[in-house]
Amino acid sequence: METQIHVPLGSPLIKKIPIFVDEHNVTEGAIKLIKQLRPAWDISNVKTKYFTDGTTNKLVGCYLENSPEDVVLVRVYGNKTELIVDRDNELKSFQVLHANGCAPRLYCSFQNGICYEFIHGEALGTQDVRDPAILRLIAREMARIHAIHAHNGCIPKPDLWLRMRKYFSLVATEFTDQASNSRIQQEVPSKAVLEQEMMWMKEHLSTLGSPVVLCHNDLLCKNIIHNSKEGHVRFIDYEYSSYNYQAFDIGNHFNEFAGMAEPDYVLYPSREMQMDWLHVYLQAYKMFTKKTEKVSPRELETLYVQVNKFALASHFFWGFWALIQAKYSKIDFDFLGYAVLRFNRYFVTKPAVMALQIPE
Repeated sequence: METQIHVPLGSPLIKKIPIFVDEHNVTEGAIKLIKQLRPAWDISNVKTKYFTDGTTNKLVGCYLENSPEDVVLVRVYGNKTELIVDRDNELKSFQVLHANGCAPRLYCSFQNGICYEFIHGEALGTQDVRDPAILRLIAREMARIHAIHAHNGCIPKPDLWLRMRKYFSLVATEFTDQASNSRIQQEVPSKAVLEQEMMWMKEHLSTLGSPVVLCHNDLLCKNIIHNSKEGHVRFIDYEYSSYNYQAFDIGNHFNEFAGMAEPDYVLYPSREMQMDWLHVYLQAYKMFTKKTEKVSPRELETLYVQVNKFALASHFFWGFWALIQAKYSKIDFDFLGYAVLRFNRYFVTKPAVMALQIPE
């Protein structure tokens, strides 16, 4: 099954540095990497800055005080994240997106992480993604990525169902009486219910006709960087990038309007706001792929229905993800509470969403 991202022939090889960075002492490991990546830097003058927004990895920026524009980011993968992230695919995504002007430079990989260029700008918040001007920039940037060809001539297949099934299998034992986490028994829907819903989603959503495109798959607010000077946005963190349904990527982003630390689904975009976003997106996507900007009311309504139905799958995907994190992650976050919230949101929104019909 063709779900892999293919890097174009002739792309530069990724430098590999045989260093392991202790996630409890990232600075020391980062300095070792900087010695190799920036040999001209005076190590005694290197400054470090920790970024604490991530819920999967540890991230630190390294720079010299007199040239703060050149920041090398060192990202150390979180505990057991190889279970949920295809690291080889992440590197391929990085290369493909950089080649198309959508991602920063990737400096190297090391044993348990990567180093890459810092993108200057502001990480967005839940209010920023609602701003009409920024909202349109995001829609156009997503369309640009969705239009990239990164397959080897085969018709690409979505990896949503494969990945969801894999995630589910990683936590299936937590639903037994012997499981260590009793909260799962009490607060999460039963294993049988989750399996039933997963099968239903695959059967129903697969028939909606959403194109399979190169997707970011994790477009939460903090993964969008707005450069107000240059008037553009860029997306960061490509751990979950893959070929997937166009409507999943958009529906997932709309779910992220609620935020992550304390999600508030009152912030889920209204139909009016979605229509504005989707119209800009479709104009850009059609321009990139068909060299026309003409969008019909039927195309717009169809995408609206597809997106809101695939938003259901996004709740399940991140619900399973959070259960895995609850089991393995060492980051201080109530992953289990987050999983419960996402599953609950799925069941609350399902009836209204299922009433939506694609126009004839």
